[in-house]
Amino acid sequence: NKMNDSHIITGGLDGGCCCFAIVSTSEIGVVERFGKFSRLEEAGCFALMCPIEYLSGKVSLRVHELSVKIETKTKDNVFVEVCCSVQYQVIRDKVYKAYYSLSNAQDQMRAYVSDVIRSSICGLTLDESFESKEQIAIDLKSHLEQEMGTYGFSIITALVTDLSPDRRVRDAMNEINASKRLKESATQRAEGEKIIKVKRAEAEAESMYLSGVGVARQRKAIMLGLKDSIVDFSASVSGASAKDVMDLLVLNQYFDTLQTVGGEGTKCVFTANEQSQVSTGIMQGNAGY
Repeated sequence: NKMNDSHIITGGLDGGCCCFAIVSTSEIGVVERFGKFSRLEEAGCFALMCPIEYLSGKVSLRVHELSVKIETKTKDNVFVEVCCSVQYQVIRDKVYKAYYSLSNAQDQMRAYVSDVIRSSICGLTLDESFESKEQIAIDLKSHLEQEMGTYGFSIITALVTDLSPDRRVRDAMNEINASKRLKESATQRAEGEKIIKVKRAEAEAESMYLSGVGVARQRKAIMLGLKDSIVDFSASVSGASAKDVMDLLVLNQYFDTLQTVGGEGTKCVFTANEQSQVSTGIMQGNAGY
C-alpha cells in the first residue's frame, strides 16, 4: 500500500508494511500512530510501520514572512491604510505546539497584528502616526512575541512598511506644507528687505553725519582763513578798516558764485526786487538758456 507521496513500501512485517518517509532539510516530520502523536523526525529518511504509523505532516523551520494590510482611523478622524510585514519562525524545541496548537497560524497572527495596529493608530493623530512608525513596530513585535511564543513561534522582526492616507488627504497635506513654506519664504524675504533698508538708512545717516562734519570743518577753515586775511590786509594797507576788508571778500565771493552759476548746463534766473519785473526776468532767463 502507498500511504502518501513520502511513503515507500519495502516489504511485509508481522502483518504490517515497513515504509520509508523522507523529510527535507530545515523541516521536522510529525509522526502519528493510530491518530495519536508518536514522535518527531529530523531531516532525512526514516522507517514507518504502516498502516500503524504514518507521517502526519511537516513543520518548516525556515523564516516565513507575513504581509498584513489594515485600514483604520486616526485620532483626528483620517482613514489610513497601514501595511505591516512580520517575519517569524517555528521554534525547534516547540514544534509540537506549533503543529497542534493552531489550525492556521497566519490567520491568528493577522488578527493580533490588526488588533495592535488599530489600538495604536486610534490614539494618534495622522502626523503623530508618521512620527511613531518605529515605536508602533516595536510594540507590534513585543505583543506578537508574547502571544505567539506560547504557540511555538518566534518573531524575528515586525515592520510598519507603509502608512498611506486617502489621496485627497495627501493632496491637502501637500498644499498645507507648500503654503507653510511659501509663508516662511515671504517672512525671510521681508526680513532680508528690512535688514537692507535699515543698513541703507544707517549708511545714509552716517554719510550725512560725516558730510556735516566736513561742512563744519570747511566753514571753520574758511573763517580762520578770513580772519587771517583781514588781519594781514589791515596790517599791509594803512587806513583800511575791517569793514572794507569784509566788503572786498564778500565781493570776491559774489564773483565766484556768478562764475559757478554761469557754468555749462546751469540754468539760472535773476529776478528783481520788484514783483512786476519777476516775469520779465524769467522770460529773459529762458530766452538766454
